[in-house]
Amino acid sequence: MARNPVTWLGVPPFPKAAHTALADSQLRRNMRHATHTIRDKRARVVSELPDWEGLRRAGEAIKNDVLANLDFYLERLEEAVTARGGVVHWARDAAEANEIVLRLTREAGTGEVVKVKSMATAEIGLNEALEAGGVRAIETDLAELIVQLGHDRPSHILVPAIHRNRAEIREIFRREMPGAPADLPAEPRALAEAARRHLRHKFLTAKVAISGANFAVADTGSIMVVESEGNGRMCLTLPRTLITVMGLEKLVPTWQDLEVFLQLLPRSSTAERMNPYTSVWTGVTPGDGPQEFHLVLLDNGRTEALADTVGRQALRCIRCSACLNVCPVYERTGGQAYGSVYPGPIGAILTPQLVADAHDKQAASLPYASSLCGACFEACPVRIDIPEVLTHLRAKAVEAKPKRGEAAAMALLSRVFADPRKYEAAQKAGALAGRLVPGGKASTLPWPGSLWTSSRDVPMPPRESFRTWWRNNRG
Repeated sequence: MARNPVTWLGVPPFPKAAHTALADSQLRRNMRHATHTIRDKRARVVSELPDWEGLRRAGEAIKNDVLANLDFYLERLEEAVTARGGVVHWARDAAEANEIVLRLTREAGTGEVVKVKSMATAEIGLNEALEAGGVRAIETDLAELIVQLGHDRPSHILVPAIHRNRAEIREIFRREMPGAPADLPAEPRALAEAARRHLRHKFLTAKVAISGANFAVADTGSIMVVESEGNGRMCLTLPRTLITVMGLEKLVPTWQDLEVFLQLLPRSSTAERMNPYTSVWTGVTPGDGPQEFHLVLLDNGRTEALADTVGRQALRCIRCSACLNVCPVYERTGGQAYGSVYPGPIGAILTPQLVADAHDKQAASLPYASSLCGACFEACPVRIDIPEVLTHLRAKAVEAKPKRGEAAAMALLSRVFADPRKYEAAQKAGALAGRLVPGGKASTLPWPGSLWTSSRDVPMPPRESFRTWWRNNRG
């Protein structure tokens, strides 16, 4: 059994899903337009800062300090939250986190909650768990609402509906959104207004809100969410009960450390100099805002990833999505092809470490979903060396496979390469095979060669080896 629902159930392994995405020309056009637009805007705002590389290194250093002293900072955070009227819950896995949130929601006496966009709650499948328990979760982020109403899956960390264009969104709203006009135009302003009218009643009547967290300050127990629409501000201030689900790694030690990330994150994500809405709350303030605050600290494989000295880099991620927007593989396949809540380059290194099931072929395939071009590392604001982690995880996958057939093949090759006569005999045999195969390549081979030729041709050795040529021409 997998530890968690980080990967979507029923999604085929990466190659098959990628082929499906590649066949969808509309999706590829949508993806290319969106990623290139964000990429170009990001390059402009980043170029305004002469110390961008210094900020990247500072962000890397702060996050490394947090990971090296995670137990200390988590205990400090718990003390600070508790001292200010909040309640801290520790969740070992998705099931435990979902059970905590469902119980708190039932205790609040409501069958419906409003949600701020959150990767952590998507990681644990919270919406599905709440629905199974009789509680409906309403996504209030516009893109997440589009995905929810469309019975779809997100395809981007920052812009979950990036694979949809405005005409497709209009049809989703007309079909699924209560009260949407039949003549709703496919204009951004009109679509946003329709969503605003739909959500306003939800904001004003909700008893419980659920959020994630961009950052948490260990010193003060403060939680921060940054967003662009204002829906988060409504969720974080109006309901009586606020529940935040946060990965263990989202900590920063002090308020001063936030200065670095509030320059790195908006430029790397939305290509803005600062986020339009930055909401911070610390515990409970009597008479103002939520009167109950619960912080659910989620492990879900993070401490195991922390034990990997190379793979732990993935825990530095601040969920900016910059690596997605520069990845040539992601641009052509879209996020859904990854079959993971975390798509793109960061998903290719984070998901395999968060999924405990060694038989999850989807997660195991993700480290191979890369050209290793290195663009993701150059774009990452906290300098995660994604290509290094990819090759590291690939090596671990190879080491974990049974090696009986491979070991026998390698032993045979070692004997051939160690003996000049055997090596030359093998070359002659290969040259003979090259003469027998038309076109100089084989499209089909018997098993186990069929494992290779099922997706690619096998080039045949040249008809004359270099040794033979040299002997014939140079004596």
